[in-house]
Amino acid sequence: MNSQIIDTINQFETIIIHRHVRPDPDAYGSQLGLKYILQHNFPEKRILAAGEHDLTMDFLGVPDEVKDEDFDGALVIVTDTANTERVDDQRYSGGAKIIKIDHHPNDDAYGDIILVDTDASSSSEMIYELFAAGQAQHGWELPASAARQLYAGIIGDTGRFLFPSTTQKTFKIAGELIKSDFDRNALHNGMYEMERKLLHLQGFIYQNFKMDENGAAFVKITLDILKEFDVTATETSLLVSSLGNVKGMKAWVIFIEEEDEIRVRLRSKGPVINGLAKEFNGGGHPMASGATAYSWAEAEQVIGRLKEICAAAE
Repeated sequence: MNSQIIDTINQFETIIIHRHVRPDPDAYGSQLGLKYILQHNFPEKRILAAGEHDLTMDFLGVPDEVKDEDFDGALVIVTDTANTERVDDQRYSGGAKIIKIDHHPNDDAYGDIILVDTDASSSSEMIYELFAAGQAQHGWELPASAARQLYAGIIGDTGRFLFPSTTQKTFKIAGELIKSDFDRNALHNGMYEMERKLLHLQGFIYQNFKMDENGAAFVKITLDILKEFDVTATETSLLVSSLGNVKGMKAWVIFIEEEDEIRVRLRSKGPVINGLAKEFNGGGHPMASGATAYSWAEAEQVIGRLKEICAAAE
């Protein structure tokens, strides 16, 4: 499949790379990492990164301004995005051909070419493998700017190699990436700075989550709480895994209120929860998924279903 993607890249003069809304380091890392790889190896092509910039990702980079006419005859590559609804900049469908590169379950099989690997730790890991195929077949080179992005994406989605998604292959790829000349300390400092301001909110989460006798837990973070702790909804999403060390907990959900919807962030240490996410406008991995509720009454329905799932897992 990597060979087919490389052959397709060779055919287009303009390539526009998208990722998901409310981006995390892997969204930026896979998108910008691929952009810098292609720019370096195809200097004659126009390579653009689309999507609304998230200020929390300033330490990684900024996407490009993409015009409507840029999509005419362009190849569109979407990274790290399971569902079409979550593609940042819905103009992506205006390209001549679409490639999907993702590590989430392929429930929404969009695109003309689909590369999905649910065993990969991150989409950034998959972009490195695409680069490795290009290197073997066509002598591609990896610029340090791309290595930095892919490394950021990997450490972001693996929790600095602590999550179970980390494999021997993940460490091997990370080892290849750090051979490049980029400042790892500065990158880690950027990640830490992004997380530092969340420490007080993390304390709030530990103090206010509710858990039932079957190990189902939840916590609600309202707009008022976000304002009190001076954090954004995107930043708060980085804390979703923080309840994983609570004794007796099987699965949990963190609700994060926005102006027009409530983000639903689901995590599990056993029971499969991506089916629940699908019931509420979402999806994802069996143990890590996201969804959307449009009222607190709907959020209560999510809690009820999570309790049922954990009870059945007894």
